[in-house]
Amino acid sequence: MPNRTSSGSAAVAAILKELKAAGTERKRAAAVRVGIPMDKAFGVSVGDVRATARTLKGRHELAQPLWATGVHEARVLATMLADSKTISRVDIERWQRDIVSWDLCDHLCGNLVRHRTDAADLVRRWITSRALYVRRAAFAVIAELAVHGKDLDDETLADFTQLIVEHSGDARPHARQAASWALRSIGKRDAANHERALTAAAELLEATGATKRWVGRDAMRELESLIKVRERGRLLTSKSKTGRKQLRRTAHKTG
Repeated sequence: MPNRTSSGSAAVAAILKELKAAGTERKRAAAVRVGIPMDKAFGVSVGDVRATARTLKGRHELAQPLWATGVHEARVLATMLADSKTISRVDIERWQRDIVSWDLCDHLCGNLVRHRTDAADLVRRWITSRALYVRRAAFAVIAELAVHGKDLDDETLADFTQLIVEHSGDARPHARQAASWALRSIGKRDAANHERALTAAAELLEATGATKRWVGRDAMRELESLIKVRERGRLLTSKSKTGRKQLRRTAHKTG
């Protein structure tokens, strides 16, 4: 376990040593199979990185030097340790430009960006970028906010939905998959947003571009399977364990 009282450089060295010891060739191979570059990585599971983060809770000052190492797992850890209220927007965007994998992009968005008060502004800024992982970040933040942004207003959700429709023509897999993820996440939020997402998916299905049609089809498959589950605000897919249980309960009542 890294020494919580160590100076910055000593703590980072200890953390890198721990991460390296936790790495395995099996995990490296698994990461490569899902498109995560492992040329500067140890092959550590996200669960192990999170365990390390728990021992370092509150050590925001380690985030920048961990990121500076360039080691994949150290950068994932940096997104977990950085204080969203303290780290500057300049640094967030600098980190964003360093990203070369979909998973690190998603960790940055899910662990850090979604907690920021300017998250929606970053979405609007990033979604027009041609840089792959900047554009993916915009979609990822939409997805994260749709799930976790309890105070997200209807106007912002409508704006996000329109942004997805407008910018989902990027044929690169890590962009189009994130566009579908964002639209599906909005659709799961509640009944009103389900209707909004279905309408957007239907619009995409009629688009002239093949990629937009792909996003529409991919999103529609899950959106059409969503059901309301008792005592849950968000909609769930009927193919999930909880969703199947709800369908059986409904069938029993009507049978």
